[in-house]
Amino acid sequence: MSECCCCWLSVNEIVEKIRLSQPTISHHLAILRDADLVDIREEGKQTFYTLNQERIAVCCGQIMLKFAPEEKATEAVIKVVNS
Repeated sequence: MSECCCCWLSVNEIVEKIRLSQPTISHHLAILRDADLVDIREEGKQTFYTLNQERIAVCCGQIMLKFAPEEKATEAVIKVVNS
């Protein structure tokens, strides 16, 4: 996920960066896409991926609310919303 943050990358570019097989990367990207954690952009036959930062922030906030002490979770959510 960190490789797709703030930039658009193709599957092949991600494979080169993290050195896992193309089928493994494609499988994980499909899971992330189904969870709406990455955005996609198609150009011809290539698909490019970027991290859906808004969705990630919401998910992190939900995790904080569920597992962190209430005052810490509230502080963290406020920081995410204000950034």
